[in-house]
Amino acid sequence: MTLTIWVDDWQIQCCGESFAPGDVVSWTLLEVDPEDYADVVGSERADEIDFREEHHGQGEGHAPTSVEVASIVEVHCRYGVPPGATDKVNYPVPGTTVLVPVEKADGWAKAKPDVSFAGYLVTARRVTDLPEGMAARSQ
Repeated sequence: MTLTIWVDDWQIQCCGESFAPGDVVSWTLLEVDPEDYADVVGSERADEIDFREEHHGQGEGHAPTSVEVASIVEVHCRYGVPPGATDKVNYPVPGTTVLVPVEKADGWAKAKPDVSFAGYLVTARRVTDLPEGMAARSQ
């Protein structure tokens, strides 16, 4: 069974380690409400997201899960202040998502015209028994 995991750009930029398809990593996975990601990745892709990766304290009480990375997609979108907003805070603009399949995630995506890097959609498989001598890398 595969899982789709959201990895925020800032999580990996701050103190995460790069990863690539085939890598086995140990992540703290928190369940998500797909609606929270609809404006960033589009509602169809948001419905696929099972978890988000967390390593900044919000995952206390959740044991890390070992997963093998199957594929990685960079997510870029435009940000802007919604019409009529009074707080002048930038939010993802629906319908501006650009998805780019990549062979490695290091938190620093190549700039794309008119959009900003937001994070990664990672497809992975749970790993229950690691082969002798193979340890998952904590992120």
